[in-house]
Amino acid sequence: MSDQKRRQDVRNVAIIAHVDHGKTTLVDALLKQTGAYEFKAGETAIMDSNPLEKERGITIFSKIASFVHKGVQFNIVDTPGHADFGSEVERILEMVDGVLLLVDAFEGPMPQTKFVLKKSLELHLKPILVINKIDRNSSQPHSTADSSFDLFCELNATDEQLDFPIVYASGKDGWTTLDLEEPGRDMKPLLDTILRRVLPPLADPEKPFQMLVTLLDYDPYVGQISIGRIFHGEIARGDPISLVKNDGSIKTGRVTRILKYRGLVRVEAESARAGDIVSLAGVDDVKVGNTLATGDNPEALPRIKIDEPTISMVFSHNTSPLAGRDGGIFLTSRHLRERLEREALTNVGIKVEPAPGGEGFKVSGRGELHLSILIETMRREGYEMEVSAPRVILMNMGDQTLEPMEEVIIEVDEGYQGAVIAALGERKGVMKDMNRTFIGTIRMSFIIPTRWLFGFRAVLLQITRGSGIMYQNFYRYQKYLGEGASRQVGVLISKTAGKAVAFALDGLQGRGEIFIRPGDRLYEGMIVGVNNKGKDLVVNATKEKQLSNMRASGADEAIKLIEPRELTLEFALEFIADDELFEITPKHIRLRKRYLSENERKSRSRRAG
Repeated sequence: MSDQKRRQDVRNVAIIAHVDHGKTTLVDALLKQTGAYEFKAGETAIMDSNPLEKERGITIFSKIASFVHKGVQFNIVDTPGHADFGSEVERILEMVDGVLLLVDAFEGPMPQTKFVLKKSLELHLKPILVINKIDRNSSQPHSTADSSFDLFCELNATDEQLDFPIVYASGKDGWTTLDLEEPGRDMKPLLDTILRRVLPPLADPEKPFQMLVTLLDYDPYVGQISIGRIFHGEIARGDPISLVKNDGSIKTGRVTRILKYRGLVRVEAESARAGDIVSLAGVDDVKVGNTLATGDNPEALPRIKIDEPTISMVFSHNTSPLAGRDGGIFLTSRHLRERLEREALTNVGIKVEPAPGGEGFKVSGRGELHLSILIETMRREGYEMEVSAPRVILMNMGDQTLEPMEEVIIEVDEGYQGAVIAALGERKGVMKDMNRTFIGTIRMSFIIPTRWLFGFRAVLLQITRGSGIMYQNFYRYQKYLGEGASRQVGVLISKTAGKAVAFALDGLQGRGEIFIRPGDRLYEGMIVGVNNKGKDLVVNATKEKQLSNMRASGADEAIKLIEPRELTLEFALEFIADDELFEITPKHIRLRKRYLSENERKSRSRRAG
């Protein structure tokens, strides 16, 4: 299409990167440079506004910011760097015409770098390579540029995509440069490169209005809000509009509100046209991937392609004896169903369906982190629930059963690589590559079944004494490799209800790690610790010391308890077995057996045997 049909006053660009390569910090620097946001003292990572994002230091939800440079409006989107939130990345890339691929000048391309770059190349987007953190003494910008080029070749980039510009940056210090010999002063070299290399959006005013719904929001005053990029035509407040659903059905409405982005906020607008990224209100029952259109015969735009989930868990309402005692507001199965269905409307990477047997809901997602973020969010909203151990989703192709595989990158200090190789070998991991980094650590790459990785992160920290670093990324589906690894330790199961007693815990801690403290409330079937001997053991953690009328000649020694393990979502997901659940409340995470009574567990075990 000719340049006359492109809007020269707009650039839509996404910023993609591996976790912790400085993406959000670079956006901070761009907002400062253009004056789009007035930062307060000490304020950083302004785009990571969600409390979970601030706590974990990662981007979970895609967000849009807008600023002006040389009279051109830049709509820039900060996308998640973790493959578990791939559905966010896939949706956002549909809205933009170019991408900034951000790579750490020391670490180079990493697993999620490969994931997000592959998605952008498949959409024929033009990339700009930004090598960040070159202010660090350990940076290797030339080596990083070479390895990034190799990655482009590996992903079958076109000749045009291989002709990418390179910008060197220090997002932390707020400067960029096109030449390592010239010191950077500000962010203008990067802004000018975007202006020069990212195509202006197509904007044909003669075509009927079409907008692909990429994100959803809700306002209690105006109802559902559809967010996306306008691909064709124009729209004004009050215009009639049609919603074209994925099944071809059409629902009509009228535009009641148009919002455009200015800095980090949305502002009211009377109209919008092709090339704009906007929020529209006026039609309800919208889903991500639907099309908003006008005209006598509204047509749908191509649907967003989303990778399928790889793991699932069963969510059900809390049935433990302590249900409702920890400040939970939403306790019933109906509350749970409504919340999960609402999540599935906006989070297209999540699938919700009734669980087999009718007990609870099967929730499928892209990985453990993806589902753990959902659980933590619901927990903070006041939901109580029970969640099963994660299971991989198998595929049948012909007479073959396929399972998801992960590409795992592990970095350890020299001397630990042998133990890591042996541990992953036992889990059917196959090594692809091993090399030494610039600082002397050993970086190894493996392909391993997803299900054999459950629980491995804790094992890695144990065998490397806390120094091992692990990244993982979905690789592909391939032939099922047989039964998975089972947990090597047993658990200590509470025999009675009551409060934990220090005297009883002192006698139990020699058997393995303890999960509870004196005074904690217990119930029958609750898991209170680990039994290192490998078998489950029923114990009495409420047992008091027997008192007598006779006193010993010396004073009793003070009981010294080892600090118990803090139960986190990540540990629970990795630790629990198929016959166990973890109980989630606003105040506590508890592990328990699926069947609380010892007699019922024995009875079911006999029938299964």
